[in-house]
Amino acid sequence: MKTRGILRWRTAGLLIAVLAIVGLPYIVTLSTSRETERATEWVIHSNAVKAVTYELAYLVRDSEGADYRLLAGDDNAITRERSKFAADRVPALIQQLRVMTQDNADQQVQIGALESSLNGRIALMSQALARLHNGDVAGARQSLRDAGDLFVVSDKIADIVRDEDLLLQKRQAVATREGFHGRIVLGASALAQLLLLTIIVVMSERQIGQRQLAEGREGRAVLRSQLIFQAVREPIALFDENLDTLLVNNAFIGMYGLDPKHGLQPLAEIGEGAWNDRVLLQRLSDVLLRDRELWDYDMIQRTVDGVERHVVVNARRLMQGDIDKPALLLTVSDVTTRALAEQKVNELNRQLEGKVSQISDVNRELEAFSYSVSHDLRAPLRHIAGFARKLEQQLGEHVDEKAAHYLDVIGSSAQRMALLIDDLLVFSRLGRGALRLQAVDMQSLVEEASALAEAGLEDRRITWTIAPLPMVIGDENMLRTVWQNLLGNAVKYTGQCEVARVEVSVRQGRNGDYEFTVADNGAGFDMQYADKLFGVFQRLHRASEFPGNGIGLANVRRIVARHGGRVWADAEPGQGARFHFSLPATDAAGTHN
Repeated sequence: MKTRGILRWRTAGLLIAVLAIVGLPYIVTLSTSRETERATEWVIHSNAVKAVTYELAYLVRDSEGADYRLLAGDDNAITRERSKFAADRVPALIQQLRVMTQDNADQQVQIGALESSLNGRIALMSQALARLHNGDVAGARQSLRDAGDLFVVSDKIADIVRDEDLLLQKRQAVATREGFHGRIVLGASALAQLLLLTIIVVMSERQIGQRQLAEGREGRAVLRSQLIFQAVREPIALFDENLDTLLVNNAFIGMYGLDPKHGLQPLAEIGEGAWNDRVLLQRLSDVLLRDRELWDYDMIQRTVDGVERHVVVNARRLMQGDIDKPALLLTVSDVTTRALAEQKVNELNRQLEGKVSQISDVNRELEAFSYSVSHDLRAPLRHIAGFARKLEQQLGEHVDEKAAHYLDVIGSSAQRMALLIDDLLVFSRLGRGALRLQAVDMQSLVEEASALAEAGLEDRRITWTIAPLPMVIGDENMLRTVWQNLLGNAVKYTGQCEVARVEVSVRQGRNGDYEFTVADNGAGFDMQYADKLFGVFQRLHRASEFPGNGIGLANVRRIVARHGGRVWADAEPGQGARFHFSLPATDAAGTHN
């Protein structure tokens, strides 16, 4: 009884010592950490207050600078927008300052004074803009001078910043004192820890039940390991140097029909011959003898339930610590479902490849057909046009007005048909010709295409905005056709605008490809018909409004697709259109021949 009391006293003392060793430093460290966080929050708060204050000063000065630029005649959208910044954003920033300093009455008073000055200054700036709008330049300039003289904000901003710095210094001083006190407490805690650790060392030397406790823990750990081993759903087994079973889990027993009561069983006899594979047995022997690991060995087994399973076998050598003999750890993964899925995917891929081949054959046949038809139609068209001219010459002065109209319709229709055939031939060639890949300067192509698009349009006012464009790898003649079609359309469909605006820009997409954009302020189109844009001979406007054959965008799509890119567009009726196309940023475009 006395021994048990001593043991209990020692156990209680150990627990108290451990709690003291862990708890005291934790409490001190936690307190110090909280004070550090609080000091950090003060610094962040003060910096935020100063940042908002400086932003107010910047906004006012920036808006005043914009107003003076307007007075100087620099009237553009950006300057007008800057002149409104102060009026638009100052109220929100003042409110933000009030919220951030609501715990300081003195700062609230200073912010109120600052708000009054800012409101007065902004009012005079607005008055200057109104006078400038009415043509009173001198009055506007006087209003701006009055704003700077009557409502000085720099002193008030400096006062707020100075007070915030003083407040921060006070808070940092408090934090420094508290940190010093924390270090003193931490030092005392360290001394207490040393004392407690000394006591623990002395007591641990005299612990009688330490070995028993360790053995009990080891036994429980072994039991937990066995429970986990048996609960794993993947078949696992341990074999000796002769490939006889030492230990198997429930999943292995269930899959191969083992009887745990039979003791040692050779691997070759397990599962009614499922493991009787000479190559596998030889490799497993190599694992035991030469310490080679076996990874992902695929095989098909017929298990005791009569099902053929696709399994993956892994094995490695372990040393049995108690008898110093090697053992083989073998794991089996049933991947039958995955193998069937892969087989199905492969079959679908083969079917898809067949469909792609069929589509390619059909496309080649269609291209050959269009090329042949286009050539075969030329002779009848020449006959129609030629005989129409001969008929007109034959009739001479006897041609009445109606007959003349008929002959004119025949001639113009034949001419339009000839143009359509030419366009169809071009479209066919774009699909068949080989790409001549080289480095292409898109900047030069755009400048050339823009000059061509506005040639002969001296009565038109066209404003071009062309961003710096990169070099790409592609067929220069084909890419020239792309730009000529897109920029030509932009000029054509802005024909009813007093001032046409065409913008060319580029950006890099998420996958690294270049995305080029041609935007205009022309007629636009309804997005519900956007799928017709890039079809052959598809038009969204009447020919009487905007001439054309409706094949240019089809050519664009075919060229871009052959370069490994794509084409799309967005627009609104009467609000202009934006045509986009992408090209690879490397010479990968050459793989799309």
